[in-house]
Amino acid sequence: MGDSTTKRPRITTLARRRIAPGTTDLVESSIWGNTTSVVRTFHHSSYPVERLAVERSATVSVVVPTRECATTIGPIAATLMDLVRRGAVDQVLIVDADSTDGTARAAAAEGAPVVSERRLLAQYGPVRGKGDAMWRALSACTGDVVCFLDGDSGHFGEHFVTGTLGPLLLEPDVAFVKAFFRRPFRTLRDESPEGGGRVTELTARPLLRRFWPELADVRQPLAGEMAARRELLWRLPFSVGYAVETALLLDVYREVGAAEVAQVDLDVRQNAHKPLAELAPMADEVLAAVMVRLEREGRLQDAGTPGPVERPPMGDVLAAAA
Repeated sequence: MGDSTTKRPRITTLARRRIAPGTTDLVESSIWGNTTSVVRTFHHSSYPVERLAVERSATVSVVVPTRECATTIGPIAATLMDLVRRGAVDQVLIVDADSTDGTARAAAAEGAPVVSERRLLAQYGPVRGKGDAMWRALSACTGDVVCFLDGDSGHFGEHFVTGTLGPLLLEPDVAFVKAFFRRPFRTLRDESPEGGGRVTELTARPLLRRFWPELADVRQPLAGEMAARRELLWRLPFSVGYAVETALLLDVYREVGAAEVAQVDLDVRQNAHKPLAELAPMADEVLAAVMVRLEREGRLQDAGTPGPVERPPMGDVLAAAA
Protein backbone atom coordinates (compact mmCIF):
# COMPACT_ATOMS: atom_id res chain seq x y z
CA MET A 1 0.00 0.00 0.00
CA GLY A 2 1.21 3.50 -0.76
CA ASP A 3 1.89 6.10 1.88
CA SER A 4 -1.27 8.18 2.16
CA THR A 5 0.83 11.24 2.95
CA THR A 6 2.77 11.08 -0.32
CA LYS A 7 2.16 14.17 -2.44
CA ARG A 8 0.89 13.45 -5.92
CA PRO A 9 0.61 15.80 -8.88
CA ARG A 10 -2.81 17.44 -9.03
CA ILE A 11 -4.08 18.15 -12.52
CA THR A 12 -7.27 19.99 -13.31
CA THR A 13 -9.59 18.21 -15.72
CA LEU A 14 -10.49 21.26 -17.75
CA ALA A 15 -8.62 22.07 -20.93
CA ARG A 16 -7.94 25.64 -21.96
CA ARG A 17 -9.63 26.55 -25.20
CA ARG A 18 -8.06 29.30 -27.24
CA ILE A 19 -10.78 31.07 -29.20
CA ALA A 20 -8.61 33.82 -30.64
CA PRO A 21 -5.31 35.50 -29.77
CA GLY A 22 -5.75 37.06 -26.36
CA THR A 23 -9.05 35.26 -25.69
CA THR A 24 -9.57 32.03 -23.77
CA ASP A 25 -12.31 30.09 -22.11
CA LEU A 26 -12.57 26.63 -20.57
CA VAL A 27 -14.26 23.63 -22.10
CA GLU A 28 -14.59 20.10 -20.79
CA SER A 29 -12.15 17.67 -22.34
CA SER A 30 -12.79 14.05 -23.13
CA ILE A 31 -10.34 11.17 -23.19
CA TRP A 32 -12.26 9.43 -25.99
CA GLY A 33 -13.71 12.15 -28.13
CA ASN A 34 -13.42 15.75 -29.18
CA THR A 35 -15.87 18.20 -30.67
CA THR A 36 -13.93 21.44 -30.29
CA SER A 37 -11.00 21.12 -32.71
CA VAL A 38 -10.76 23.97 -35.22
CA VAL A 39 -7.45 22.97 -36.83
CA ARG A 40 -7.79 23.25 -40.61
CA THR A 41 -6.71 20.34 -42.79
CA PHE A 42 -5.30 20.50 -46.34
CA HIS A 43 -3.82 18.07 -48.87
CA HIS A 44 -0.41 18.46 -50.46
CA SER A 45 -1.83 18.16 -53.97
CA SER A 46 -3.23 21.69 -53.66
CA TYR A 47 0.29 23.12 -53.57
CA PRO A 48 2.37 22.09 -56.60
CA VAL A 49 5.80 23.61 -57.09
CA GLU A 50 4.61 25.86 -59.89
CA ARG A 51 1.91 27.41 -57.74
CA LEU A 52 4.27 28.19 -54.85
CA ALA A 53 6.86 29.67 -57.20
CA VAL A 54 4.32 32.06 -58.75
CA GLU A 55 1.96 32.92 -55.90
CA ARG A 56 4.10 33.13 -52.78
CA SER A 57 5.11 36.50 -51.42
CA ALA A 58 7.23 35.34 -48.47
CA THR A 59 10.80 34.05 -48.63
CA VAL A 60 11.46 30.50 -47.45
CA SER A 61 14.24 28.77 -45.52
CA VAL A 62 14.28 24.96 -45.27
CA VAL A 63 16.22 23.37 -42.40
CA VAL A 64 17.07 19.68 -42.16
CA PRO A 65 18.66 18.52 -38.89
CA THR A 66 20.60 15.29 -39.51
CA ARG A 67 22.38 12.60 -37.54
CA GLU A 68 23.76 9.54 -39.35
CA CYS A 69 21.46 9.98 -42.37
CA ALA A 70 23.84 9.11 -45.21
CA THR A 71 21.45 6.57 -46.74
CA THR A 72 18.60 9.09 -47.11
CA ILE A 73 19.98 12.64 -47.16
CA GLY A 74 21.29 12.57 -50.75
CA PRO A 75 17.86 12.43 -52.48
CA ILE A 76 16.46 14.89 -49.94
CA ALA A 77 19.24 17.41 -50.59
CA ALA A 78 18.90 16.97 -54.37
CA THR A 79 15.15 17.61 -54.17
CA LEU A 80 15.61 20.72 -52.05
CA MET A 81 18.20 22.23 -54.36
CA ASP A 82 15.92 21.55 -57.33
CA LEU A 83 13.17 23.47 -55.52
CA VAL A 84 15.56 26.39 -55.12
CA ARG A 85 16.26 26.37 -58.86
CA ARG A 86 12.53 26.23 -59.62
CA GLY A 87 11.72 29.20 -57.39
CA ALA A 88 9.76 27.51 -54.58
CA VAL A 89 12.49 27.80 -51.90
CA ASP A 90 15.14 30.45 -51.22
CA GLN A 91 17.49 28.91 -48.65
CA VAL A 92 18.46 25.34 -47.74
CA LEU A 93 20.45 24.48 -44.64
CA ILE A 94 21.51 20.96 -43.67
CA VAL A 95 22.45 21.06 -39.97
CA ASP A 96 24.52 17.98 -39.23
CA ALA A 97 25.43 16.47 -35.86
CA ASP A 98 28.97 15.67 -37.05
CA SER A 99 27.72 12.36 -38.41
CA THR A 100 30.38 9.70 -38.90
CA ASP A 101 28.64 7.94 -41.82
CA GLY A 102 29.23 10.62 -44.46
CA THR A 103 25.93 12.46 -44.11
CA ALA A 104 27.51 15.87 -44.65
CA ARG A 105 29.42 14.68 -47.73
CA ALA A 106 26.29 13.15 -49.25
CA ALA A 107 24.34 16.40 -48.81
CA ALA A 108 27.18 18.60 -50.05
CA ALA A 109 27.58 16.40 -53.13
CA GLU A 110 24.09 17.53 -54.19
CA GLY A 111 25.03 21.19 -53.75
CA ALA A 112 23.23 21.69 -50.42
CA PRO A 113 24.84 24.01 -47.84
CA VAL A 114 25.89 22.03 -44.77
CA VAL A 115 26.87 23.34 -41.34
CA SER A 116 27.93 21.49 -38.22
CA GLU A 117 25.34 22.06 -35.51
CA ARG A 118 28.05 22.76 -32.94
CA ARG A 119 29.28 25.77 -34.95
CA LEU A 120 25.96 27.55 -34.55
CA LEU A 121 25.72 29.60 -31.32
CA ALA A 122 28.72 27.76 -29.95
CA GLN A 123 28.59 29.90 -26.81
CA TYR A 124 25.67 27.75 -25.64
CA GLY A 125 27.96 24.75 -25.24
CA PRO A 126 27.46 21.21 -26.54
CA VAL A 127 24.38 20.58 -28.66
CA ARG A 128 21.87 18.64 -26.59
CA GLY A 129 19.62 17.07 -29.18
CA LYS A 130 17.44 17.58 -32.22
CA GLY A 131 15.50 20.49 -30.77
CA ASP A 132 18.72 22.28 -29.89
CA ALA A 133 19.94 21.88 -33.48
CA MET A 134 16.67 23.29 -34.81
CA TRP A 135 16.86 26.24 -32.41
CA ARG A 136 20.47 27.04 -33.38
CA ALA A 137 19.55 26.83 -37.06
CA LEU A 138 17.10 29.70 -36.58
CA SER A 139 20.07 32.02 -36.06
CA ALA A 140 21.19 31.30 -39.64
CA CYS A 141 17.80 31.37 -41.37
CA THR A 142 17.06 34.31 -43.66
CA GLY A 143 13.55 33.40 -44.85
CA ASP A 144 10.31 34.95 -43.66
CA VAL A 145 9.07 31.37 -43.27
CA VAL A 146 11.06 28.45 -41.88
CA CYS A 147 10.30 24.85 -42.82
CA PHE A 148 11.81 21.97 -40.82
CA LEU A 149 12.15 18.51 -42.36
CA ASP A 150 13.54 15.22 -41.09
CA GLY A 151 16.65 13.87 -42.75
CA ASP A 152 15.84 10.16 -42.40
CA SER A 153 12.76 9.99 -44.64
CA GLY A 154 12.78 7.30 -47.29
CA HIS A 155 10.99 7.77 -50.64
CA PHE A 156 11.22 11.53 -50.17
CA GLY A 157 9.28 13.67 -52.63
CA GLU A 158 9.05 17.38 -53.34
CA HIS A 159 5.51 17.35 -51.94
CA PHE A 160 7.02 16.94 -48.46
CA VAL A 161 8.28 20.50 -48.88
CA THR A 162 5.60 22.15 -50.97
CA GLY A 163 2.78 20.50 -49.04
CA THR A 164 4.14 21.59 -45.68
CA LEU A 165 4.75 25.14 -46.91
CA GLY A 166 1.61 25.55 -48.99
CA PRO A 167 -0.99 26.46 -46.34
CA LEU A 168 1.41 28.87 -44.69
CA LEU A 169 2.30 30.65 -47.93
CA LEU A 170 -1.03 30.60 -49.74
CA GLU A 171 -3.89 30.29 -47.23
CA PRO A 172 -5.20 33.15 -45.08
CA ASP A 173 -4.49 33.37 -41.36
CA VAL A 174 -2.16 30.37 -41.05
CA ALA A 175 0.84 30.80 -38.75
CA PHE A 176 1.95 27.20 -38.23
CA VAL A 177 1.66 23.99 -40.24
CA LYS A 178 2.16 20.38 -39.17
CA ALA A 179 2.37 17.55 -41.65
CA PHE A 180 0.65 14.22 -41.18
CA PHE A 181 0.90 10.96 -43.03
CA ARG A 182 0.35 7.26 -42.86
CA ARG A 183 3.37 5.42 -41.46
CA PRO A 184 3.55 1.76 -42.47
CA PHE A 185 5.07 -0.58 -39.89
CA ARG A 186 7.67 -2.85 -41.39
CA THR A 187 9.13 -6.03 -39.92
CA LEU A 188 11.54 -8.53 -41.43
CA ARG A 189 8.57 -10.61 -42.57
CA ASP A 190 5.86 -8.21 -43.66
CA GLU A 191 4.48 -4.67 -43.68
CA SER A 192 1.34 -3.26 -42.10
CA PRO A 193 -0.20 -0.10 -43.64
CA GLU A 194 -0.47 1.54 -40.21
CA GLY A 195 1.23 1.28 -36.83
CA GLY A 196 4.52 3.10 -37.34
CA GLY A 197 3.80 5.96 -34.91
CA ARG A 198 3.79 4.24 -31.53
CA VAL A 199 4.80 7.18 -29.32
CA THR A 200 2.37 9.37 -31.24
CA GLU A 201 -0.65 7.13 -30.67
CA LEU A 202 0.18 5.94 -27.15
CA THR A 203 1.54 9.15 -25.62
CA ALA A 204 1.23 12.39 -27.60
CA ARG A 205 -2.31 12.18 -29.00
CA PRO A 206 -3.93 10.90 -25.76
CA LEU A 207 -2.36 13.85 -23.92
CA LEU A 208 -3.72 16.31 -26.47
CA ARG A 209 -7.20 14.78 -26.28
CA ARG A 210 -7.15 14.99 -22.52
CA PHE A 211 -5.77 18.48 -21.95
CA TRP A 212 -5.91 20.41 -25.25
CA PRO A 213 -9.06 19.20 -27.04
CA GLU A 214 -8.80 21.92 -29.70
CA LEU A 215 -5.65 20.13 -30.89
CA ALA A 216 -7.08 16.63 -30.64
CA ASP A 217 -7.45 16.35 -34.42
CA VAL A 218 -3.75 17.00 -35.04
CA ARG A 219 -2.85 13.66 -36.57
CA GLN A 220 0.93 13.73 -36.17
CA PRO A 221 1.95 16.02 -33.29
CA LEU A 222 5.45 14.48 -33.37
CA ALA A 223 6.00 14.97 -37.10
CA GLY A 224 9.32 16.59 -37.93
CA GLU A 225 7.82 18.20 -41.03
CA MET A 226 6.51 21.60 -39.97
CA ALA A 227 6.61 25.22 -41.04
CA ALA A 228 6.05 28.54 -39.30
CA ARG A 229 6.68 32.21 -39.72
CA ARG A 230 10.17 32.98 -38.51
CA GLU A 231 9.04 35.84 -36.28
CA LEU A 232 6.69 33.42 -34.47
CA LEU A 233 9.46 30.88 -33.92
CA TRP A 234 11.68 33.64 -32.58
CA ARG A 235 9.16 34.29 -29.80
CA LEU A 236 9.11 30.70 -28.53
CA PRO A 237 11.42 28.63 -26.34
CA PHE A 238 12.72 25.34 -27.79
CA SER A 239 12.95 22.03 -25.96
CA VAL A 240 16.36 20.63 -26.82
CA GLY A 241 15.50 16.98 -27.45
CA TYR A 242 12.79 14.86 -29.03
CA ALA A 243 10.01 16.75 -27.26
CA VAL A 244 10.61 19.77 -29.49
CA GLU A 245 7.71 18.99 -31.85
CA THR A 246 5.15 18.60 -29.06
CA ALA A 247 6.47 21.61 -27.17
CA LEU A 248 6.35 23.84 -30.27
CA LEU A 249 2.80 22.77 -31.10
CA LEU A 250 1.59 23.63 -27.60
CA ASP A 251 3.53 26.89 -27.44
CA VAL A 252 2.22 27.98 -30.84
CA TYR A 253 -1.30 27.19 -29.70
CA ARG A 254 -0.82 29.29 -26.60
CA GLU A 255 0.68 32.14 -28.64
CA VAL A 256 -1.71 32.39 -31.60
CA GLY A 257 -4.61 30.00 -30.99
CA ALA A 258 -5.76 26.84 -32.74
CA ALA A 259 -7.44 28.77 -35.54
CA GLU A 260 -4.01 29.70 -36.96
CA VAL A 261 -2.72 26.11 -36.78
CA ALA A 262 -3.13 23.95 -39.89
CA GLN A 263 -2.16 20.43 -40.87
CA VAL A 264 -1.44 18.97 -44.30
CA ASP A 265 -1.75 15.41 -45.55
CA LEU A 266 1.46 14.12 -47.17
CA ASP A 267 -0.02 10.64 -47.79
CA VAL A 268 2.78 8.23 -46.75
CA ARG A 269 6.09 8.69 -44.96
CA GLN A 270 8.58 5.89 -44.42
CA ASN A 271 11.55 5.88 -42.09
CA ALA A 272 13.38 3.36 -39.96
CA HIS A 273 11.53 2.12 -36.88
CA LYS A 274 13.22 2.44 -33.53
CA PRO A 275 13.23 -0.46 -31.06
CA LEU A 276 10.93 -0.18 -28.08
CA ALA A 277 13.84 0.48 -25.72
CA GLU A 278 14.60 3.69 -27.65
CA LEU A 279 10.98 4.80 -27.79
CA ALA A 280 10.47 4.84 -24.02
CA PRO A 281 12.88 7.77 -23.40
CA MET A 282 11.19 9.67 -26.24
CA ALA A 283 7.81 9.17 -24.57
CA ASP A 284 9.33 10.38 -21.28
CA GLU A 285 10.53 13.58 -22.97
CA VAL A 286 7.12 14.24 -24.53
CA LEU A 287 5.41 13.72 -21.17
CA ALA A 288 7.89 16.03 -19.42
CA ALA A 289 7.27 18.81 -21.96
CA VAL A 290 3.51 18.45 -21.49
CA MET A 291 3.81 18.56 -17.70
CA VAL A 292 5.88 21.76 -17.86
CA ARG A 293 3.22 23.46 -19.96
CA LEU A 294 0.40 22.27 -17.74
CA GLU A 295 2.30 23.71 -14.80
CA ARG A 296 2.79 27.04 -16.61
CA GLU A 297 -0.94 27.22 -17.24
CA GLY A 298 -1.69 26.58 -13.57
CA ARG A 299 -3.26 23.18 -14.25
CA LEU A 300 -0.56 21.03 -12.66
CA GLN A 301 0.70 21.42 -9.10
CA ASP A 302 3.57 19.71 -7.28
CA ALA A 303 4.77 17.68 -10.25
CA GLY A 304 7.96 16.79 -8.40
CA THR A 305 9.97 16.07 -11.55
CA PRO A 306 12.41 18.32 -13.42
CA GLY A 307 11.29 19.71 -16.75
CA PRO A 308 13.21 19.32 -20.01
CA VAL A 309 16.06 21.67 -20.86
CA GLU A 310 14.88 24.53 -23.05
CA ARG A 311 16.62 27.23 -25.03
CA PRO A 312 15.29 30.81 -24.73
CA PRO A 313 13.36 32.51 -27.54
CA MET A 314 15.74 33.27 -30.41
CA GLY A 315 14.46 36.84 -30.60
CA ASP A 316 15.72 37.48 -27.07
CA VAL A 317 19.10 35.91 -27.87
CA LEU A 318 19.68 37.95 -31.02
CA ALA A 319 18.42 41.15 -29.39
CA ALA A 320 20.87 40.69 -26.53
CA ALA A 321 23.74 40.13 -28.96
CA ALA A 322 22.93 43.20 -31.08
